[in-house]
Amino acid sequence: MKTHSTVSGFLLLMVIFGVLAVARPAQKSNPGLRSATPAGYEVIQLKPSGDTLSVMGLIECPELEGAHQVSEGLKARLVSSNGDPIERFPQRFSFRVTASLRKITLDGPVMAVNIPIDSNELLLNLKFRIRAYHGLEARDIAPESVEMIGMPADVPYDERIYRINMNVGNLPISDRLVIEILSPQDELITHFSFSPL
Repeated sequence: MKTHSTVSGFLLLMVIFGVLAVARPAQKSNPGLRSATPAGYEVIQLKPSGDTLSVMGLIECPELEGAHQVSEGLKARLVSSNGDPIERFPQRFSFRVTASLRKITLDGPVMAVNIPIDSNELLLNLKFRIRAYHGLEARDIAPESVEMIGMPADVPYDERIYRINMNVGNLPISDRLVIEILSPQDELITHFSFSPL
């Protein structure tokens, strides 16, 4: 009798642990979007200085925390953490761009860009352009504001962080946003894209 209840208890524990083991990977496989979502990074060699510039992008959008894509072929859609469909981007959110002359990634430069000014001067004077793509059609969205965060501009430093605040209006969630990082002379240095679908 005692052996039977011990075996039953052991089997019950095995079933519980088995269910937990199966449930955990399902949660990890689709955690959803985060309020701060990486947009990518690029490592660029600046010419003629030879300096290496690392540029990292991050999207800051608390309203999309936990949202995830439901794949249904051509009818893929985005739903919020509570299951409500999301049809429009939140009106206001931010890109954060870090530009650094430090070696902060293991990757080497993937391309070279001709920037005829001092590298530190470049860090202080980056420009940004946002484009929204609806299929093949594109339109520019002017940043609502651009602010340098972190180290003050008057303190010499080899890394600068910018927050680009946007008001995208009534933008469909199916559109793709691209932020272009430009030199003071409006030369394209690199770009990052964001498309939740």
